[in-house]
Amino acid sequence: MKQEFPKGEINAISGRSLVIQGDDIDTDRIIPARFLKCVSFSALGEQVFADDREELKGNHPFDLYQHKGSKILVVNDNFGCGSSREHAPQALMRWGIRLIIGESFAEIFFGNCLALGIPCMTASKQEIIKLQKLVNQNSNQIWDFNLRELSISNQKESFKLDLERGAYKMLFSGKWDATSQLLDAEEKINNTVKNLPYLNNFKY
Repeated sequence: MKQEFPKGEINAISGRSLVIQGDDIDTDRIIPARFLKCVSFSALGEQVFADDREELKGNHPFDLYQHKGSKILVVNDNFGCGSSREHAPQALMRWGIRLIIGESFAEIFFGNCLALGIPCMTASKQEIIKLQKLVNQNSNQIWDFNLRELSISNQKESFKLDLERGAYKMLFSGKWDATSQLLDAEEKINNTVKNLPYLNNFKY
């Protein structure tokens, strides 16, 4: 089945969750450097956390059958630190992740996720631990994320989340998506091109 990637306004996400525990998980763990030679990002989803998964021999959360199709990743502190490689959020997105919740995120990783339409929401250490525990207790439960209310909830529990105001506005308005903005402005762009003298043999 063809995978659908984020587009337009990102104001709600529903799906199952999975947990990756540990502080300071860097981009080299998310996608090892040897996979950066790829010509396109299309196959990166298969290689996300490749070394960790190899070490755990099928017992890594990204390999467990019950997590197949999960959209929400719950992590701990300083997730995505290390190098600035955009391949890390690309790999997570192409595996299927559409929302990441943690205590904090490395600044460049946060920005790279935002550029893909993947919200990186934060909560306190205590709330993250509680959320991770609930997710691990029942991997089949559906969680509903609401950007307007800055919350995620299931049928019994609700957690308040936080997001930097600028990122909130970009996701809610859909202005995070530069490609969509260009397509929406196609007529204006074409009109501008027609009036550029150096593209029209300097004819006015």
